[in-house]
Amino acid sequence: MKQKVGMIGLGIMGSAMAWNLLKEGFEVIGFDILSERIKDFTDKRGIGAASCKEVAHKAEVIISSLPSDEALHHVVFGQDGLLASAKKGLVLIEASTLSLEAKEQAYEALKSVGVDMLDCPLSGTGSQAIRKDIAVYASGNQETCERCNSVFEGFARAVYYVGEFGIGTKLKFVNNLLVTIHNVSAAEAFVLGMKAGLDPQLIYKTIINGSGSSRMFEVRGPLMAAGKYDDPTMKVDLHQKDIKLITNFANSLKCPTPLLSAAAQLYTAASAHGWGKQDTASVCAVLEEMAGLKRRDNP
Repeated sequence: MKQKVGMIGLGIMGSAMAWNLLKEGFEVIGFDILSERIKDFTDKRGIGAASCKEVAHKAEVIISSLPSDEALHHVVFGQDGLLASAKKGLVLIEASTLSLEAKEQAYEALKSVGVDMLDCPLSGTGSQAIRKDIAVYASGNQETCERCNSVFEGFARAVYYVGEFGIGTKLKFVNNLLVTIHNVSAAEAFVLGMKAGLDPQLIYKTIINGSGSSRMFEVRGPLMAAGKYDDPTMKVDLHQKDIKLITNFANSLKCPTPLLSAAAQLYTAASAHGWGKQDTASVCAVLEEMAGLKRRDNP
């Protein structure tokens, strides 16, 4: 019999994971601070909950997909949070991209009441999550991770057990550094080609199978080719949080990240231009303006 799964956070990633689990036959109990997200979830056969504590009471395994350290603190330490449930044997799969400090604080607190927390950030965008095309960097107690394999397989294409708690987040920082840079490099390539008079659809069609391609070129290239960023799978403002986390982590290690620093300026410019709520592919529009490039379908 499949485990009862809780989903705390029904945003772009959380709702996609929950939907895939529902399709795989799991009973999923969901909570979000936005009531409209809970309604969308229940419309898809999910079971809505009024609090994190209620999710804990009804589920055996909980997945959290959250936007910030503060959100995790509320989920764990809030009046109706997971600590208040004090449910021994409960497992929390923390799938967000957050600071190591926030995750470690939550881990220690939950451990004191018998809840086993795993650090399991994800590699992939919201559109990839919908297609179950994401990977899990699972870290923490290995036996607990193995017991959760069926849950992981319900929403991801690949699961990597990477070691002790916290290693998952460190790998996610490395992954997102590359995502940040590759997204900008894809945009820069499109703008160079368009400035030279090339059709953006032709650029995508020919480069996608070439040696210069990347996963970000593959995933965000169609948005850049169309010049349309209104249906985001990762918003610019949210990715700014990821850039800050990586920068702080690198600074704590005294590790230089010159390409990350250069790329970060394009995301700041995108926010300044009013594209903070649009997809991160909109850095292409920033570079188009810098290049003095105009096209009919430019946002």
